[in-house]
Amino acid sequence: MMGSSTFEELESEGSECSDDVEILVNVGGMRHLFYGDILNRYPATRLAELVDCVSGGYDAIFSVCDDYDPGKKEFYFDRDPDVFKCILDLYYFGEVHMKKGICPLCFQNEMEFWRVNLDLLDDCCKSLLSEKKEEMEEIALRVQTILDDLGVDTTESRWKRCQKYIWKFIEKPESSFPARVVAVLSFLFILVSSVVMCVGTIPELQVEDAEGNRVEHPVLDSIETACIGWFTLEYVLRLISSPNKLHFALSFMNIIDALAILPFYVSLILTHLGATLMELTNVQQAIQALRIMRIARIFKLARHSSGLQTLTYALKSSFKELGLLLMYLAVGIFVFSAVGYTMEQSHPDTLFKSIPQSFWWAIITMTTVGYGDIYPKTTLGKLNAAISFLCGVIAIALPIHPIINNFVKYYNKQRVLETAAKHELELMELHQGETSHEDSGHELHGDMPEREGKSIPAWSSNMKLSHSDTFIPLLSDEKPYRTRLQSCK
Repeated sequence: MMGSSTFEELESEGSECSDDVEILVNVGGMRHLFYGDILNRYPATRLAELVDCVSGGYDAIFSVCDDYDPGKKEFYFDRDPDVFKCILDLYYFGEVHMKKGICPLCFQNEMEFWRVNLDLLDDCCKSLLSEKKEEMEEIALRVQTILDDLGVDTTESRWKRCQKYIWKFIEKPESSFPARVVAVLSFLFILVSSVVMCVGTIPELQVEDAEGNRVEHPVLDSIETACIGWFTLEYVLRLISSPNKLHFALSFMNIIDALAILPFYVSLILTHLGATLMELTNVQQAIQALRIMRIARIFKLARHSSGLQTLTYALKSSFKELGLLLMYLAVGIFVFSAVGYTMEQSHPDTLFKSIPQSFWWAIITMTTVGYGDIYPKTTLGKLNAAISFLCGVIAIALPIHPIINNFVKYYNKQRVLETAAKHELELMELHQGETSHEDSGHELHGDMPEREGKSIPAWSSNMKLSHSDTFIPLLSDEKPYRTRLQSCK
């Protein structure tokens, strides 16, 4: 394409370049015609360099574009034509918008290629880019965590290695088959303990002690003791093997675990030592109060249920909607209870003795519970009650949809992240298999890389070479070259 032209011809063509010169650009098979004054609006961009690059010869031309046809005066770029259409908006409208269906990270790479400042991207599109970056960071963190678990640090002491093994064995059921068995056993112990707590309150299954008080059956008490022993062993092992003891102790789920265990031991201490320090009645009341705290162990199920964890995070992200719901209900309760109290004062047998007492009626009416212990008897009071429960239905229904959307969004996001992390690891294993097949003459363990004194599995070191459509640049110091033919899923 360049063989029929000489450098002198190119130089003569470049000398005619000005604001009125026509620039023909071919991006991914699509032609675009520009004028120099349009491109010079943003002189720091790659397209603006086309105006004067011809005068610099072949080196200047090919430092800007992929190919050049001097006969047609056409510059060729092997880039994504759909993204380029978005880049064109900068020269005509002064801002860049990202079209729907384009990967934000690919769009960022294209902007960097065309040397367009990210600050020129509109705010509505910057949020999508930030969300995608956070998603990739989380995927990279998950993959790196798996790689760290597979690696063995030979410089650490035997106790440190044993500590990490115990932590993976208890905290990460996916790490091995025995770890999954332990997780299932822990889940079963939680269910058995919860069932025993409920069954122990049935009068027919209770027995009388020496003082004539009804207590739990000895068999149920033995099962409860065995469950507490398992919970205690599990908590102690997790505490000992935890890499950060303070963070472990202050974690919400670990506080729940402690609250599920401590009442048993406190009750045991009060039973044997409390009688000498206080009256027997006070000891029994304290033990009964502590036994009620055993309901906290049901929250331990959240540790083994991704659905409950998703619900917790969805509620955390819906604080604004929940706050609006409570505000609506609070305003309605105050208004309708005051109106109901005023309307019912004319009736001699009124059940509305005061406005604070009417709060209870307003709560059960607006939430459509309706116990019937307090109800209006006048016509105006009944009309006020009808309006109150209609407003209550509307107030409750309005924030429900955003809360459900937050739950679905977070749940789908977690599934996508897990799938993406597994997909990246599978690609790494596949690439390692191809590499080992090519280097079949070498020993696998002899070629394992070492990083900072750590012996890491060979396939984990090939993260830099996994140039797939879900490549995670956060795990590599190298930046892979991507063409428009590579899509980001």
